[in-house]
Amino acid sequence: MARMTNKVALVLGGARGIGLAIAERLAVEDAAVFLTGRHAEDVETAARRIGRGARGIVADAAVPRDVSRAIAAVRDEHGRIDALVVNAGISEPALLVDETPEHFERHFLVNVRSSVLALQAALDIMGEGSSVVLVGSAADSAGVPSYGTYSASKAALRSYARTWTAELGPRGIRVNVVSPGPTDTAMFGSVSDEVRAALIGHIPLGRMARPEEVASAALFLLSDEASFVAGSELCVDGGMRQV
Repeated sequence: MARMTNKVALVLGGARGIGLAIAERLAVEDAAVFLTGRHAEDVETAARRIGRGARGIVADAAVPRDVSRAIAAVRDEHGRIDALVVNAGISEPALLVDETPEHFERHFLVNVRSSVLALQAALDIMGEGSSVVLVGSAADSAGVPSYGTYSASKAALRSYARTWTAELGPRGIRVNVVSPGPTDTAMFGSVSDEVRAALIGHIPLGRMARPEEVASAALFLLSDEASFVAGSELCVDGGMRQV
């Protein structure tokens, strides 16, 4: 039997990159998949690519009413969410001396507040045995110049996973974080060969992650195979942060 048979999944930020890879893998494993994205064309393309009845919803994960509307769509069709993935995020560099209130607020709005509000809104239709995966980053415990605010926002997700596990564990809801290292997505399409080589130079396995490798880790955490895994961080970084 497929690992997500009879499960309902919602992937916020699932129209591109890692989120799309996760949504696609969940569908292959027989979940009923809903995915969101900000742009209608991306959402429609993603749903067509996945097939298997995947439903695309145009929604901005940083806008509470959009998140509520997406969750309501899942509730109206299935009455529950068994697997919730919060992948929406941004990464924009800025040194401390160049940090602006707008830059700071934008990162915590998209990378952190979206996760808080999404889980809060979904709790009413999540029951015992359901699972949440927050998409963090291997940068959450690294000191990378220009990425202090981004890294801090991802560290906040790691902290929330611990607290939410303590709060929701008695209800049978598991919360975990999957933290990719540098991953070969469109986000890195404009990165120069020099920057790419520098990143790879810090990875013991000698290459960037593929989105489907991150999706495999997320699938494990969402599935019943990880039924006793809670409050954890699973790094998919080729050893970058481990050695």
